[in-house]
Amino acid sequence: MFDRRTLLLTAPALLLPAVARAAPTDWGEKLVVAARGQIGKTIVYDPAYVRLPYPGGDVPIGRGVCSDVVIRAYRTAFGLDLQEKVHRDMAADFGAYPRTWGLRGPDSNIDHRRVPNLEVFLRRKGAQLAPGTPWKAGDLITQRLLPGRYSHILIATGRRNAFGQEIIVQNNGAGARLETPQVLAELFGHYRLDPTRA
Repeated sequence: MFDRRTLLLTAPALLLPAVARAAPTDWGEKLVVAARGQIGKTIVYDPAYVRLPYPGGDVPIGRGVCSDVVIRAYRTAFGLDLQEKVHRDMAADFGAYPRTWGLRGPDSNIDHRRVPNLEVFLRRKGAQLAPGTPWKAGDLITQRLLPGRYSHILIATGRRNAFGQEIIVQNNGAGARLETPQVLAELFGHYRLDPTRA
């Protein structure tokens, strides 16, 4: 039996047009498939600091934060390890990254899981798009959630629901879900990280 909150959160997915399940050919579509594969597996939002193996470290699949959806999707779809990529880039030029957390050097356990670090990495890789660029499947969108301007990242599916709202994959507090972007949010960044150029 659905409760009201579950129905409201899943309603955008219910309004998606039926699409064929053919194997995706575009890399953005492959990323979306990998992100959607986390739905029903990642069910808890958990921002706790965890010591991770390096490279290839991950928190248990049942939990994580918004950035973990992105990290897992790139690993699953392309074998691309953002933990390693971000760590190497931060080690090469630590001064280019935010000092928000008071670190004196890179920390491979957490750096790739922090949205402001991902934003810097994505810009440095030339993945940033101009404001107003239409969203495509696989695009990474960062936001500042209100109130408090908390950093958030999501993956665009390139599809819209019956009301014309973008459909995205995110973990915004209740695990990986297919939803529409939060209304109380400031659009902060738009990126398209082609895995062959990362």
